[in-house]
Amino acid sequence: MKANNGTMRTDTQFSVFLANKPAILAKICQRLADDKINIVAMSMMDSTEHGVLRVVAEDAERARESLAAVNVPTAETIVLLALLPNRPGALADVVARMAANHIGVNYAYCTTGAPGGKTTGVFCITDIRKATKILSERLPRRKSPATTARKVTRPRRR
Repeated sequence: MKANNGTMRTDTQFSVFLANKPAILAKICQRLADDKINIVAMSMMDSTEHGVLRVVAEDAERARESLAAVNVPTAETIVLLALLPNRPGALADVVARMAANHIGVNYAYCTTGAPGGKTTGVFCITDIRKATKILSERLPRRKSPATTARKVTRPRRR
């Protein structure tokens, strides 16, 4: 399932389980670079036992092959990618709309550098189809404090 309406799409996310040892992350990133696989989004977390690298790549099939060649344990998840305005409140709007419609967010992370100065939100959620429908509905833009503040007018000179 790979829906794409310009602002929202589903994609494959790879969760790569890494031993907490020096150079493991470098080895994986170098392999993706050598195979000319562009990373769209990435998140890294660790625990005392291992780290989890979450990666969304431009070409999931090629990324799958590249990760298999490094011989690291991976899991695949379908995630929702949403192009968001890079401004305060954009993420709050999305998760509030999902919460209001009883869609659980298991985890989420954002990127920088999306086209047009935007950001890409990556969401692992309980109901992708419902979320896609809900988030596709246009709502009025959130008013920023600058637009809601009263305009100060100066008296005209005569």
